[in-house]
Amino acid sequence: MPVVSDDEHGGLYPVNYTAAVAQSRDYELGLPLTFSPVNPKKGVIRLSTDVNIKFSDTTGWDIESNVWKVKYDKALKQYAVMVGGVEGNPGPETLDNWFKIEKTNDGYKFVFCPSVCSYCKVMCKDVGTVIDKGGWRRLVLSGDPMSFVFWSTY
Repeated sequence: MPVVSDDEHGGLYPVNYTAAVAQSRDYELGLPLTFSPVNPKKGVIRLSTDVNIKFSDTTGWDIESNVWKVKYDKALKQYAVMVGGVEGNPGPETLDNWFKIEKTNDGYKFVFCPSVCSYCKVMCKDVGTVIDKGGWRRLVLSGDPMSFVFWSTY
């Protein structure tokens, strides 16, 4: 759940019509997330390492893949976090599907800076939010990170 400042926003959801990832408009917890490390044999999620992020349960949501990826959004005129990515298979074909979790002063943040391809040129940016024309607080690559805290769903 995002760290609350002066806004009243909660957890994360996929937005059906755009495949975008958006923050709820109130204090709802959002859908649970699952993190998959680049090396599944280790089974531990460490800070600053590549992970896939996916919504754990998207029953009732009209999306074909619940895995996060970064894609340019023409309407926003910037790179945004969407669903529709591929889990696992680290390399140049899946570069847009890898994120990192970093510590902040008041919680954690997501960073897009994949290191799953040693020869690929990558763009490194924090994941922040911007409000789209429909009023959704969308996750985008930004210089202003969105801080969050973890909540156990079990």
